Amino acid sequence: MPHLIEAFTAAIERSNALKSRPDNTVLLQLYGLYKQATESDNATPRPGFTDMRGRTKWTAWTECKDLSKEDAMQRYIDLVTRLE
Repeated sequence: MPHLIEAFTAAIERSNALKSRPDNTVLLQLYGLYKQATESDNATPRPGFTDMRGRTKWTAWTECKDLSKEDAMQRYIDLVTRLE
């Protein structure tokens, strides 16, 4: 597990240094996986209708429901690796 945490931390840094900005769909996947890896299942209430950005991010995180933290970390790492 310590190796996975180190690889996840490195992937976060690498994601911030990508040569080109990923499209919004990929950014939302990264966001959802990050939140699942760091906080586990989304237990927050869904943002109101007027908060479209918040609702979109909430949905991206909720779509990762039931992934273990380790699986979310590995998927995040894999996605960043494909983007490089």
